[in-house]
Amino acid sequence: MSQTELSGGIVAPLAGTMVAITDVPDPMFASKAMGDGFAVAPNADDVVAPCSGTVIMVAKTAHAFGIRTDDGLEVLVHMGIDTVELEGAPFAMHVDVDDRVEAGQPLGRMDLAAVEAAGKSTMTMVIFLNLAQKKGSVEAATGPIGLGERAATLDIPEQDADAPAAAPAATATTEASAQSAASPATAKTAVATGHPSGATGFDALAYDIVEGIGGKDNIRNVVHCITRVRFTLKDTEAANDDLVKNLDGVIDVIKAGGQYQVVIGPAVEDVYDAVVRVIGGTGEASPDDEPAERPTTIVGWFQFGFSSLIGVITGSMIPVIGLLAASGILKGILALLTQFGVVESDSSTYALIDAMSSSMFYFLPIIIGFTAARRFGSDPIIVAIIGGVLVFPSVVSMSDPAADGYTVVSQLGNTIFNADFFGIPVALPQGNAYAYSIFPIIVAAYLASLLEPQLKKYIPAVVRMIFAPLLEVFIISTVMLVVFGPIIMTISGGIANGINGVLEVNYAIAGLIIGALYQCLVIFGLHWAVIPLVASQIAIDGSSPLNAIISATMVAQGGGALAIWIRTRSQKIKTLAGPATISAFCGITEPAMYGLNLKYGRVFITASAGGAVGGFLTGLMDVNMYGFTGAFVGFPSFVNPAGLDHSFFGFLIASTAALVVSFTLTYFFGYSDNDLETERAVKKVRLGKREPAGV
Repeated sequence: MSQTELSGGIVAPLAGTMVAITDVPDPMFASKAMGDGFAVAPNADDVVAPCSGTVIMVAKTAHAFGIRTDDGLEVLVHMGIDTVELEGAPFAMHVDVDDRVEAGQPLGRMDLAAVEAAGKSTMTMVIFLNLAQKKGSVEAATGPIGLGERAATLDIPEQDADAPAAAPAATATTEASAQSAASPATAKTAVATGHPSGATGFDALAYDIVEGIGGKDNIRNVVHCITRVRFTLKDTEAANDDLVKNLDGVIDVIKAGGQYQVVIGPAVEDVYDAVVRVIGGTGEASPDDEPAERPTTIVGWFQFGFSSLIGVITGSMIPVIGLLAASGILKGILALLTQFGVVESDSSTYALIDAMSSSMFYFLPIIIGFTAARRFGSDPIIVAIIGGVLVFPSVVSMSDPAADGYTVVSQLGNTIFNADFFGIPVALPQGNAYAYSIFPIIVAAYLASLLEPQLKKYIPAVVRMIFAPLLEVFIISTVMLVVFGPIIMTISGGIANGINGVLEVNYAIAGLIIGALYQCLVIFGLHWAVIPLVASQIAIDGSSPLNAIISATMVAQGGGALAIWIRTRSQKIKTLAGPATISAFCGITEPAMYGLNLKYGRVFITASAGGAVGGFLTGLMDVNMYGFTGAFVGFPSFVNPAGLDHSFFGFLIASTAALVVSFTLTYFFGYSDNDLETERAVKKVRLGKREPAGV
């Protein structure tokens, strides 16, 4: 045996304290199931290459990467334990597959504080994946070590010049399976001798794994990290651990963090993809979602498309609803401070608080771009940058008739083209361009999800980091500004104008009808089609009468829950009704509706009657709403920035009436403890798919 000197040697990828691999607090690494190596307990964030070679793998969540040396040794660096669950947030890596790196070369950072704050270990493992195949060994010291300092010595026999080269990481498991098949004495047990459609390779392994853990009906969801396929099972007792462990291609089975983890090794992505094919879907569906059948008729496809659109809006809006609510309340508080002379409207204090309350609305394209991209599976940062293009100051200035240099390039009917792009007329929405908008950036995120795979397919990896984002930003921004943006804004503007037109015909009657029926939309999840329209009205017009009606329906549902809380003698129901009432008065009606009002038949009807009365009075008194948050907690949203007026007092009267009517009807006619005997389970109806698209 001879000591092999790799180019640049094996150095510490992070500064800290060297730890023996057997002392790592993870059984898979400590048992050397993945291979021998060493670990570092880091005390600084910087990450460098542990050796010279070619990058063969970078995890999607950036918590791990692999390098193949010129001598064919495969080195895995795994930063932290179970850090795949952090979805890449603490990691910033600047290296890609096929990049050439040198030992000690800076590759990125791991935010140690963020990892520890998430309750994860920062212990970083350096594993030599194919060292055993090379019949080598490793000696690593323990104790303090600096970044890039020599960390380990490898002892590897000189290789026979005629010996075949080491198998690539992606195919190592397949090679091992073939060797086992050729040697029956060492072959592992398979679950099934025959697979559907004659499946072989990873598909056959995936089928055996799924069967071994209780079948696809026992799987809630499945994800993967750098070495493991991680299942969340409905019944962990249904899994046959010994059987799964003994499959060709499976290293071990570990149960941790509520997950059933099947250790695969370098071929984990291939096995995961095969598992997803076996179970169907994306592998990340909610456990409450049932697979939707593909439609077979035109009407069915229309319903499916509309439902999928609702799902996209839901996934894009849910992460920002709280911020929209907070911004609306802050706007109302600023108006009150101005009304009572605490803050002057021309002061810097006013300007700063206004920025705090308005930035969320103004930069909606950037924020929604990020969340919509995550929904579609496109790059969130790139789509957010495209959102920044839509609200860039010079673009907004081109759309503002009051701005210096504003020009009208041409006009077609009511459409004004106020810019051009290489001579092509561009119609920017007048006033603020795409600031405050929602729908255009959602479409941009969808287009990005279609374009990105093509860019990755055709752009060489060595220049992809620069040219893929460059082309994506340029192409998507161009088609949005020139083609899709004006079309989408025309459609969404027409819908908003239609709603406002109905309200203007007879606000009181519209309030009565909407107040009675709006919460029915919530049952089917269709209210998400309304929420972006409300957000756009508030952002662009500064107010939303439609949202004022919706607010009254929230109070009414809370009134129904309050009546049950007071009337019932059941301690169990009181425990449910109290928090549900408070939640509804804070603008969240689902706990009241699904926990109580829909369960006990008549309550939803009596509560909706209160909503009808509240909506009618809202329209009768011409109440307007200047923020996003409704119900009682949203009272600042009814403060006119110009000063207290009929909207605020009308809100108090309409909300009180909705509460009184809902409470009274429910107390006397809607609920009795006898209804507990006829209680029925209520589950939210989800129309269409809600899984992330494009994953």
